[in-house]
Amino acid sequence: MTIDALKAPLLFILIFIGCTLQSSQAEAAQKRAYFAGGCFWCVESDFEKVKGVSEVVSGYTGGKTANPTYKQVTKGGTGHYEAVEIRYNNSTVSYERLLHLFFRSIDPTDAGGQFCDRGNSYRTAIFVTNAAERAAAEKAKAEAEKELGRKIVTPILNAGRFYNAEAYHQDYYKSSEVVITRRGPKTKANAYKFYRSACGRDKKVRRLWGSAAPFAS
Repeated sequence: MTIDALKAPLLFILIFIGCTLQSSQAEAAQKRAYFAGGCFWCVESDFEKVKGVSEVVSGYTGGKTANPTYKQVTKGGTGHYEAVEIRYNNSTVSYERLLHLFFRSIDPTDAGGQFCDRGNSYRTAIFVTNAAERAAAEKAKAEAEKELGRKIVTPILNAGRFYNAEAYHQDYYKSSEVVITRRGPKTKANAYKFYRSACGRDKKVRRLWGSAAPFAS
């Protein structure tokens, strides 16, 4: 076989190796973080603003009930939290940075829920998937507690299965779909804005964290 005849298959092999390496690197950079911060609409809205986050999915985790529904979770007894799965590129934003933002976007001193939403399903938590994440979460918690000057009750728990919430909950904060509210028909986006304001989330976060609050408007 001549040298020219070898060039084509050799080039193909080199291209294949290059594409495989790029794909592996891209997959390695894609990570997932699991946080519970009260209403998942709000946490989803906050973290989808973060550079390096590709998507935030609302869902349920922390309990034992398989395939839970929103009604089951909010009623109680499932053990699940309203939570989010944050899909991010760790070459752009680190897990440590996400933890920093998370603590300052919630009231981590409240063990009974968040803001106007009360009950076990609205408690805060960080769900870790390995020892490195646990160490990072413990460090971030200690730093936040020192900065706040108050005891933080947000637990750091081992991650279990994450269940996606129903489709109507996803991207609620920016949906143009019309829903019926107590104040008449509104788009989901406008209903969300009213809910967030009425619940006092941003006001309480600003009062706790001041200028360190990253998302409070």
